[in-house]
Amino acid sequence: MQDGSDTRSQPDPMQRIQRNSLFMGWACVAIMVTLPVALAIYWSNVSTTELAVQGSLPSLAIQQPLEVWQRLAAGITMGVPLAFMLAGVWQARRCFLHFAQGLVFTSQVARYLRNVAGLMALAAVAAVVCGAVTSAILTWTNAPGTRQLSIAFSSNHIFTLFFAALVWMMADVIAKGRALVEENEGFV
Repeated sequence: MQDGSDTRSQPDPMQRIQRNSLFMGWACVAIMVTLPVALAIYWSNVSTTELAVQGSLPSLAIQQPLEVWQRLAAGITMGVPLAFMLAGVWQARRCFLHFAQGLVFTSQVARYLRNVAGLMALAAVAAVVCGAVTSAILTWTNAPGTRQLSIAFSSNHIFTLFFAALVWMMADVIAKGRALVEENEGFV
């Protein structure tokens, strides 16, 4: 019968956090390399019908075959929100590397988390704006009167903004906790 007094088989929680954080740091690098490549492949190969959907357009809104400059411009435009997201992933990686060193509740970690939150919020806003720009680019060669500008705000944008606010609040809690620790150390 186990009474919970045998601690030999229980791993050190900090070692687990450090190991998992190191893994997550490398996962962030993999994401930062993979997603831009995937975006380039997607925009160079996908059908115009699917691209119309990406621009929040009806599937048959693109009336002419896309010119190379349109695919390139639309792909780069849709890369802007991805760039903000990847900058946030880079900040998350920096956070994980701090965790891997055993530095968990530090002001630096709080700053990185705030950066993640801010960049995620920017990515959500940029996705709305860039989606509208993309719709105009994709229908640029349509006949006059059939060009479109489509603005879409979806539950994905709301969730991303909510997630950004959530991470920002966590960063504030860490920063406040760190400030209290430093204040208490001053009394000792």
